Amino acid sequence: MKMRKIAAGLCAALSLGAAASSAQAQEVVLKVAHFLPPVTPMHAQVIVPWCDRIETQSQGRMKCQIYPAMQLGGTPPQLLNQVRDGVADIVWTLPGYTPGRFPLSEVFELPFISTTHEATARALWDFVEKHGAKEFEGVKPIATWTNGPNVLNLRDRRVDTLEDFKGMKVRAPSRLGNKMLTALGATAVGMPVPQMTEALSKGVIEAGLVAWEVVPATKTHELTRFHLESGGGRAMTTATMIYVMNQKKYDSLPADLKKVIDDNSGRETSAWVAAEHLKADTVGRNAAAARGNTIYQLSPAESVRWEAAAAPVTAEWVRETSEKGVDGRKLYEEARALVDKYSQ
Repeated sequence: MKMRKIAAGLCAALSLGAAASSAQAQEVVLKVAHFLPPVTPMHAQVIVPWCDRIETQSQGRMKCQIYPAMQLGGTPPQLLNQVRDGVADIVWTLPGYTPGRFPLSEVFELPFISTTHEATARALWDFVEKHGAKEFEGVKPIATWTNGPNVLNLRDRRVDTLEDFKGMKVRAPSRLGNKMLTALGATAVGMPVPQMTEALSKGVIEAGLVAWEVVPATKTHELTRFHLESGGGRAMTTATMIYVMNQKKYDSLPADLKKVIDDNSGRETSAWVAAEHLKADTVGRNAAAARGNTIYQLSPAESVRWEAAAAPVTAEWVRETSEKGVDGRKLYEEARALVDKYSQ
């Protein structure tokens, strides 16, 4: 009897040890990387709350270790490779930093296609779900969206007409943003957001095309005096953004932790991120107004001129995409229809 009790005790101890070991094995720490400082809205109002949510919903079995400002090394354009290679488990990045890697979904960066933050985010998610398998190979999309309408932040002079804009050196967020600036007569200068502050302060560029949200963190409102917003309900341009997870890391999770990720991914998660961008845009716009900077819009007639001048960028994208064996016109019309659908 005594031996049986001892054996039972040993079995119970082994069982408890195995259970503890199993629980420990299922504890997951996700390395989340991005390129901006932790004071920025995207870090504080999106990534941190998202990480808190998955920790709570997983009952502490899945947590994030966040690496802002490229703390894992490298440069912003390398984030996509970092998540595909497993250096990071999840990254927030801009496809525009790696031109040519997202040839279909970049349709949302074409001039005057996007409308409101949430509508465009939902449209982009649907588009990626249907057409993004090859572009997102090796990663699992968690959210896809565009930032707010990009604003032309001007150092020391207004731009009211295309003629005023001619030859001006302007930072753009993407390949198509550069093309649009060129079509409008400006001199496009491509660079990631973190480099824009120094470029503005030294006069390397005369303006920066960015969304309102990044204005405070980059001190753009302190380095510029005029802010031109596009009118007409559609943005001059936007930048697509993605929050993606290494596919192998996701596949390695137990089913219940996969469900936590899935419950915090998708169209509505994308719209939530976009809504946070809208809040941050309001803060940035208010910061510029508080300094007494001039915020204005193109006249309706001039807006028509700018849209017409930028139209060849869309035509070129359609042609280039079609030359790769895809119906570029159909993709463009589908993207625009999705935006219109969610804008109603």
